[in-house]
Amino acid sequence: MGQLKVLKSLIVDSLDTITKGSKKYHIWMGSLTLIMLVGMYCYSIQLDEGLSATGLTDRVSWGLYISNFTFLVGVAAAAVMLVMPTYVLKDIDFKQAVLIGEGLAVAALIMCLAFVVADMGGPSVLWHMIPGIGVFNFPASMLTWDVIVLNGYLFINISIPFYILFRHYQNKEAKKSVYLPGAILSVFWAVAIHLVTAFLYQGLQARPFWNNALLGPRFLASAFAAGPALIILVLAIIRNFTEFKIKDKTIKKIAMIVTVAAQINLIMLVSELFKEFYAPTHHSESAYYLFFGLHGKDALLPWIWTAIPLNVLATVMLTFGKLRNNLNVLYFCCFILFVAIWIEKGFGLIVPGFIPGPYGKIVEYLPTGIEVGVTIGIWALGAFVFTILAKTAIGIETGRLRYGQKNISEGQ
Repeated sequence: MGQLKVLKSLIVDSLDTITKGSKKYHIWMGSLTLIMLVGMYCYSIQLDEGLSATGLTDRVSWGLYISNFTFLVGVAAAAVMLVMPTYVLKDIDFKQAVLIGEGLAVAALIMCLAFVVADMGGPSVLWHMIPGIGVFNFPASMLTWDVIVLNGYLFINISIPFYILFRHYQNKEAKKSVYLPGAILSVFWAVAIHLVTAFLYQGLQARPFWNNALLGPRFLASAFAAGPALIILVLAIIRNFTEFKIKDKTIKKIAMIVTVAAQINLIMLVSELFKEFYAPTHHSESAYYLFFGLHGKDALLPWIWTAIPLNVLATVMLTFGKLRNNLNVLYFCCFILFVAIWIEKGFGLIVPGFIPGPYGKIVEYLPTGIEVGVTIGIWALGAFVFTILAKTAIGIETGRLRYGQKNISEGQ
């Protein structure tokens, strides 16, 4: 009963914290709420008209929704790059950022699940994915593996930070014997969620653009570049707008992770390009469509030829220590790298896999306004969830939220 009383107090104090703040905070949360409402309106149109309201067709059945899903799985997996140094290697410089990284993973996973629901057409078909009720088809279907690892990773990233924050809320230290096994498990689980997602594509032999042994490792490399890059940008915002101060040393260490992962990702990209274009076959048509257009069809050219230069520019700039250690330059590099990988791992990966079709027909895909509206709404949902989680966690970690003490948070 005592722990339930503490939990009730934590919930009350958290609600008090997230509903109070500065004018900028309320403008931010109000803006996210408005965007979510617009997304819900667009989704209501999709529910009414079906997937015909989107740009998806029987030829290109995955588009903007699955592109964002694939990318966000990587963002979620990137939390392991903070969990491992903090909990396993005991690097205290990462300790400040690890709870923020895990909060970002939770928000990313919620967005992943939301994009899957949007792509399925509506929540009414989700019963198919419930074991014992629907046709789960485990273990034969790779999709069922993805359902298991994503929900398992979501549980891990909720339970471990919650336990640590719950203990800190009571002004007690978290017991390593409780959270360390879960933290170690999350390291392997994070790799698993992205490899399983890659296997979803690799296992489709009829799609040669995806049927590539390098796809899994490149998924991980791009995830460990884009995810920590986003974490750096989030940490920069947090330390500028809250009293939770992140040391420069912490950001610079995360920047090293981004740099190495971006370099590996670029090497793998070059390797893939060599394979596709040095000795091209009819299986290279998807890559030709993506990079040069095919038979006069070139809808993706502006996207990929924006992503590649941004990727190269960010990686080269991050490679030089003087540029990387300049925080303003670092933030710029992280932003353009994040955008570049979002394009490469989104439109640059998903759509070309369907082109050309089985009989050589090219049906191009571009998202409709409904898809864009739903997508922006889901991203706003993720930002809303993360803001709530981060504000509560920062309150506890800075000592403003404590059991039995009055909440003194004002103006944050």
